[in-house]
Amino acid sequence: MLQYLAIFLGGGFGSLCRFALSKWNGHPATLLPIGTIAANFLSCIVLGFVVALLIEKGNDLHHTFKPFFAIGFCGGFSTFSTFSLETFTLLQNGNTAHAVVNVGLSLAICLMALWIGFWLQGKW
Repeated sequence: MLQYLAIFLGGGFGSLCRFALSKWNGHPATLLPIGTIAANFLSCIVLGFVVALLIEKGNDLHHTFKPFFAIGFCGGFSTFSTFSLETFTLLQNGNTAHAVVNVGLSLAICLMALWIGFWLQGKW
């Protein structure tokens, strides 16, 4: 039961952080959803760090560590559904180039962010 509470609290905290970053979306200077890209980037850093830490310390960590951070926080902070909607909206509005850049940039920086998370934990 404690793991469910950890997921709930982590998800709530992640969602609040995601909401705070959403203020960057729709900035008139760019057609790219910078807030969503930033949230997914930062979430991938956290996830990479947490997974690398779990590989190293595993059983030494409290049993709520993974549910709070990897499932709850990262699940609430990152957003594939918003990324998909924003990309779809760009396509609907005829901004095909921006949609392609959004997909490519998001994929590239999120993979890089996972690597950064592992690197920060000394696992790369």
